[in-house]
Amino acid sequence: MNKKIWIAALLVTVMAVAAGCGSKPTAAPNQSQGAGTETNVTEVEGETITEPVTAEPEENTTPTESTEGSSEGTTTTTPPSETSTETPVTSESNQKKTITVFYTDEEELELHKASAEISYASDDAKYKAAFESLQQSKDAKLVPLWAKEIELKSVQFKDGALTLDIHLPDTARLGAGGESYALDALKQTFFQFDEVKSLDLLVDGQQSESLMGHVDLEHPMTRSE
Repeated sequence: MNKKIWIAALLVTVMAVAAGCGSKPTAAPNQSQGAGTETNVTEVEGETITEPVTAEPEENTTPTESTEGSSEGTTTTTPPSETSTETPVTSESNQKKTITVFYTDEEELELHKASAEISYASDDAKYKAAFESLQQSKDAKLVPLWAKEIELKSVQFKDGALTLDIHLPDTARLGAGGESYALDALKQTFFQFDEVKSLDLLVDGQQSESLMGHVDLEHPMTRSE
């Protein structure tokens, strides 16, 4: 009889222990752990073992915009600045002078003087302008003795000596009276310049005995006092 009682009491004790184990609360996970961390709770023989499980971070599905294309499209190349080294061109100011020029009349009876204004930037240019004044007249009654066909090839002035080199075409030749007047007009026109002491007239670079074949040509012609 006592044996049955002990067996019954043992069964009641086992059942009570089993019921107590089934209702034992499970430890809550640690709330202080960072986000993305999970814990597994395992109960072994009355002890609770917590195993941290690290969750993989979620992939960011937001596409990243590429700035390479936009930067290439908006790149602006600024050319290097250039410094202008261009030098302004300055021209010599021309001088003006009113001179006396000599012509003849339509019958070639005598010399007539007239005024002409010349413009020049150097002495050589002054003598060239004076010669050109002998070739043209603004008065129809005054006839130039030096035709426009006559070419003034060169002008040289040194130490008071003026040398003119001309080319004389056959169409510009005059008679004896015209040749004499032409030489007188040339001398009086150029000897009005105080610095000119002598005048030598060359034809194509040569000293000719006569300009047009009628009057002797001196080399050089000098100022008559």
